[in-house]
Amino acid sequence: MKPNGTDAAQGPLVLAVEDEEPVLRFLRTGLASQGYRVIESGTGKDALRSAVQYVPDVVLLDLGLPDMDGLQVLASLRAWSRVPVIVLSARGQERAKVEALDAGADDYLTKPFGFPELLARMRVALRHAVRTQGAGEERVFASGGLEIDLVDRRVKLGERDVHLTPIEFKLLAALARHAGRVVTHKQLLEEVWGPQCVNESQYLRVHMTHLRRKLERGPAEPRVFETEAGVGYRLRLPEGE
Repeated sequence: MKPNGTDAAQGPLVLAVEDEEPVLRFLRTGLASQGYRVIESGTGKDALRSAVQYVPDVVLLDLGLPDMDGLQVLASLRAWSRVPVIVLSARGQERAKVEALDAGADDYLTKPFGFPELLARMRVALRHAVRTQGAGEERVFASGGLEIDLVDRRVKLGERDVHLTPIEFKLLAALARHAGRVVTHKQLLEEVWGPQCVNESQYLRVHMTHLRRKLERGPAEPRVFETEAGVGYRLRLPEGE
């Protein structure tokens, strides 16, 4: 299906993979009103063909497709593309979220969801994609008052230097490389401690607690990190960055 939207020459291109017409109509109307161009696919096979043909800027992926599981579509996409993928699914269990994120999804929304929240998640995913494309040139990550020098391994919060242990810095750097998206417990454990430690979740809890104490004002003001209960953590990107 050819892209449609308020201006076919502008706006990010969205591939909406959904087989329920009411949901698809909701996405089509809402996204077009915000200046997005939309391609629609009702099956996994058609979605993969459209992804190759149109190269979308972001994919909205339902997991319950009639011809194949959405995780299969995700795996096929990740074999050749780093396009941001936001899963939209009625499967609200923690396990389903973890499986999708571990398989390469950038974010996960459980149906029913609010349209403003979807738009916010899409903006974050698109910003993360831009950051990732320029990651080879970027040595300093900056977000709000937080500044992380990934080469010299230095961290500043406002005008204050923050001392981190080597493990704390490695954990923070891993979150910074994926800023704006949820990184699962398994992904963080594998990246920071190695594949032999993917089940040692207590390591992660302890060091995240230390990071929060050093970088957050307090539990009531989580300005740096967001916790997705039972799933993982997200380094926040302030709106507009």
